[in-house]
Amino acid sequence: MQEFETADQLVRARLPERPVLCLRPHAARRAAKWFCENFRGTVVYALKANTAPVILDALSVAGIRHFDVGSLPEIELAADIPGAQLFYMNPVKARGAIARAYSEFGVRQFALDSEAELEKILDATGYANDLALFVRIACSNADSLIPLEGKFGAQPGEAGGLLMKTRAVAAQLGITFHVGSQAMRPENFSQALELAGQTIRGAGVLADAIDVGGGFPSCYPGAEPPPLESYLTEIETLRRTLPVSQSCELICEPGRALVAEAESVVVRVDARRDDVLYINDGAFGTLFDAARSGLTYPARALGNCADGDVPLQAFSLFGPSCDASDRMPGPYMLPDSIGEGDYIEIGQIGAYGRELATRFNGFGRYEEITLLDEPMTTMYPARASVADARATGS
Repeated sequence: MQEFETADQLVRARLPERPVLCLRPHAARRAAKWFCENFRGTVVYALKANTAPVILDALSVAGIRHFDVGSLPEIELAADIPGAQLFYMNPVKARGAIARAYSEFGVRQFALDSEAELEKILDATGYANDLALFVRIACSNADSLIPLEGKFGAQPGEAGGLLMKTRAVAAQLGITFHVGSQAMRPENFSQALELAGQTIRGAGVLADAIDVGGGFPSCYPGAEPPPLESYLTEIETLRRTLPVSQSCELICEPGRALVAEAESVVVRVDARRDDVLYINDGAFGTLFDAARSGLTYPARALGNCADGDVPLQAFSLFGPSCDASDRMPGPYMLPDSIGEGDYIEIGQIGAYGRELATRFNGFGRYEEITLLDEPMTTMYPARASVADARATGS
């Protein structure tokens, strides 16, 4: 993969025709290293966030050995990672997928949120006696920018009974939840942990693991969360109050927080109409969350358009498809002189960007390069220099 120090250097050298995915593996490695060093438990990477091989290699180098998978294709991919331990945490799974996960890939960790799913897991694994089963409970997703509630999670009235039935057949019993993606308040986790504690007490069972799920945030314009340290402090404080605090393993499943900073996309402006820019990537490509989830990505102009001290203007963006919903409202602050043929780097797309990209309308083809500079925004202490990236093998 070709390497550049910055996206600006790429544009000045190449004037690319297609959108370019710019990978920063050093950013993924730094984020993973921070979580592994600061979270007092097991860090399980949510594989759905980014499956680029160079990113997975960076996470592995930083110490990630556990992976949250939600499908057989993800299991097949993660099974090739040396030393990988897989957690099949989709609460609703096909019977055949469970059987293959258990017998062919050695998966022992499974999530469930109903008695029917519990019976399905037991039947598909031949009533195995070495299962680690995680009961997912429903919790509030308030103050998360992308709520995930409503699809999964045992409700309070049924969670206790499900825990008791699962305890009777599980070699290890876990309880898990998800506070929603891009959780903006550390209290999201403490409130969910308090609910988990109440459920455990009400069921009168001993849990072997508590999985606080994902939801750890990254940094976007207009959505700057508190420092990640405050989330881990909140989790640790509440953990100590739980009835199983001394014997229970703590698990987390970061996705966005590990890889958002590790990719950006360089796009070209194909037309301008007043304060609207038409670019060659969009909602059906890597910018899905900018169109559908209310996120605004950091953006900066590249090449000649960025030269000098130029005044900025607020723009919205349209992608290249014929669909009117292919719109990223922003606002994106860019030079007021920007126009056709100019280039923009859009950051923070490492989480879900490449995974959600489609070939709709014939678009969705990308070049890929590696960049050595820092991401536009970061939740982690920055490295010393570009030279440091080279020295550490980024």
